[in-house]
Amino acid sequence: MAYGFIRDLHVTFVVISGLFFVVRAVASVLGAAWLQQRWARTLPHLVDTLLLTLGIWMLVRLGLWPTELPWLTVKLIALVLYILLGAWAIKRARTPWGRALFAVLALLVFGYMVLVALTKSVVPWA
Repeated sequence: MAYGFIRDLHVTFVVISGLFFVVRAVASVLGAAWLQQRWARTLPHLVDTLLLTLGIWMLVRLGLWPTELPWLTVKLIALVLYILLGAWAIKRARTPWGRALFAVLALLVFGYMVLVALTKSVVPWA
């Protein structure tokens, strides 16, 4: 497959993942029961696995290792932070306010990752 197609598919899954996180985070803050349904627990993992797989495929295709590019290393560290914050936003925080706070923090990290990817800079606002 062509690199451009895989990159575009990766970006599409970034958008899907981000939008689905927002929907799930709002539902979590509101205490929506559908979050307990199997599809709601499984679909995010499927989307994010495809997203990560496409990212790894691009690295392999380009012959890169994440530590070769500082912006990519930082993006991967931010990804771990986003996952942790997202887990607290969706299921770990005990109160709606706590879930909302973690959701906002996770979205800030998500936005940072997007900016880093677009600018290829560790400090994308500089």
